[in-house]
Amino acid sequence: MMIVQADSRKLEKHQSETLRNLNVFLLGRRITCMTVPAIVDAIHTACIEGDKLTVANYNVHSFNLSMQVPWFYNFLQNADIAHCDSIGILSAIRLMGLKLPLQYRASYSLLMPELLEHCNQNRFSVFLLGAKPEYLQSAIAQLRNQYPNLAVDGHHGYFDMSDPHQNQRVVQQINSFKPNILIVGMGMPIQESWIQKNRHQLDVNVIMPGGAIIDRMAGIVPDCPAVLSNIGLEWFYRLCREPKRLAARYLFGNPAFALHLALARTYSSSLKVQLMKPVTRKSRQRGVEPDSIDLSLENYLLETGLITSNQVEVELG
Repeated sequence: MMIVQADSRKLEKHQSETLRNLNVFLLGRRITCMTVPAIVDAIHTACIEGDKLTVANYNVHSFNLSMQVPWFYNFLQNADIAHCDSIGILSAIRLMGLKLPLQYRASYSLLMPELLEHCNQNRFSVFLLGAKPEYLQSAIAQLRNQYPNLAVDGHHGYFDMSDPHQNQRVVQQINSFKPNILIVGMGMPIQESWIQKNRHQLDVNVIMPGGAIIDRMAGIVPDCPAVLSNIGLEWFYRLCREPKRLAARYLFGNPAFALHLALARTYSSSLKVQLMKPVTRKSRQRGVEPDSIDLSLENYLLETGLITSNQVEVELG
């Protein structure tokens, strides 16, 4: 039984590594569809090359916010990576005609363990910004215990971001530590607003908004069981655990998202897809092209069975 499970994991890893990085435009929102290994590889490249990379994410909540808040839409559009963070987004893309496999779901429950282990192996450093002071310290202690080669530090999220002196002290603390990766866990969209305002003065390679990830690292908020998240019920699990905080997000947000998709289907809004270009600045400067394939993108999507509808518009640009 263990041999079968190991073979299954190897097969899934191989499939993830052979999937192409795609830009999918869902209702005008650019979603960078990448597997977990591909995202970790892009982060690794940024750290090695000394680049600065912003890695954002799309779930139903962030998608809804992008429809309502113009600056938030711009933040996601301008992020180097805005990966697919939920089954809800994958299901929406499938509804619009592009049948992406589950490996394109790069939720933090899947991404963070892989990323932290990679950082541990390569001795990269991580700075955590956010959460209550006691939760932050617990998260740092857990990471130091689990990943002994990982340099990690942090600052809690309970400071006055509107006070330039307090905010600058936090920025200086981050820059003094010189982390490869900065994870900002203040909740959406506060964390994105802070990143947008302070990104230019941060001496880091990778910036990632993390939501409740610090609380999860501390063990305060448990991860959703895989059996539920794999069938798209992570939102229900979290709603049951935190009904007061999440009721509006899910009970109003999910129907609003479904309405957007229904309108798009009714008025035949097409889904655009293109091969993703290199995400790091130095790779772009060297003229590195996306992985070459013998087939055109359209033929590749057809051959792999990803296109299920003529609503998909293939772009090579």
